Order: sequence, then C-alpha cells, then structure tokens
Amino acid sequence: MIADSLAPPNWLSRVPAGVKLAALALFSVALVPVDDWRILAAALLALGAIYAGFGRYGLTRLKLLRPLLPLLVVIGGVQALSQGFEAGAVIVMRLVAMLLAADLVSMTTTMGALMEVLAPPLRLLRPLGVNPRKMSLAVALVMRFVPVLMTRWRAREEAWKARSSRRVPVRLVAAFFAESLQLADRVAEALDARGFDTAPVTPRPPRR
Repeated sequence: MIADSLAPPNWLSRVPAGVKLAALALFSVALVPVDDWRILAAALLALGAIYAGFGRYGLTRLKLLRPLLPLLVVIGGVQALSQGFEAGAVIVMRLVAMLLAADLVSMTTTMGALMEVLAPPLRLLRPLGVNPRKMSLAVALVMRFVPVLMTRWRAREEAWKARSSRRVPVRLVAAFFAESLQLADRVAEALDARGFDTAPVTPRPPRR
C-alpha cells in the first residue's frame, strides 16, 4: 500500500534521506525571495526533467497535482488582483516548484529512512514530553500518505468519469473519506501488531 507510492529504484533513491531533506529545505528557502518568473520557470523545467526521467510513473505523479489546481488558481488570482498578473504567476510557480521538490523527496525515500533522519532533531523536544520516535513516525506517515490518498482519489475519479459524464457526486467523496478512515485503521492495527506503541508499564507502588 505505502510502498506503491515509492518510485522505482533510481539514482535519487540512492541519495541519503538527510541530504535530500537538507536540499529540499535549502531549495525552498532559496525560492522564497525569488520574484523573477524566468528563474522560477528554469527551476520548474529542471524539476520537470527529473520527473520525465521516471517515465510513466513520473507523469502519473504529476497528474496527482491536478486536485490542487483550483487552490492554486485562487491563490494566484488573489495575488494578481492585488499586485498584478506577474506577481500572481510568480507565487503559483513558486508553490508548484516547492510541491514538486517535496514530492520528489517523498517518492524516493522510504519511511524508515525518513524516521532515522527526523528522530535525532526531534529528540531536542523530549524535555517537553515529545516522544521523538512517535513524532518522526507521524511526520513520515503524513509525507507518505498524502500521495497515497491522492492516488486513490484519482483512481475513483477516473472510474466515475469512465462510467458517467456527470460531475463527481457527493457520495463518492463520502465513500473516499470512509475508505481513508479504513486505511488509517489498518495502518494503526499494523503498528500495534508490530508493537510500536507498546512500552513497559511502570508498576505503581502499593497504597499504604
């Protein structure tokens, strides 16, 4: 299930997870002050070339961004109305570049590798009562489940369009949410079966 969201083995899969996460952070921070659409277009072309290297799988991943188009149009439209068309285009291009870069990291990094990288810095939060192992698992699950759920929604949407020319009904959305909850339950059961949430119970002292 979750493994299906991983890309076939490639050169990017061999790059250590820590290096990829650091590169993603630097790339995102570097894009924030960029207001030149030509630089952003060059970044998008470079990312597109990397996705093209994955063949059909890369094209499938790009299609997963389609549900985000309405949100991007709204964000770009608001920015265009307030600061002009170029400003709207720039913010949309910047967001798309960040999303594509983040998805590259997600689809070429296993959950185990993500947890190993995230756990050490999260240990700094241990004095606040944060369990670094559980928190790293939560972050890794979010990064992995977003493309999984988008893939499943895309499959449902295409199946509906193949049967009917009408718009996607509300009941299809409800069925998707129900399936997502069942998926979450199965993952929770798998984690319990592996003893992830088990911890030694400290016996309470007898009352006097």
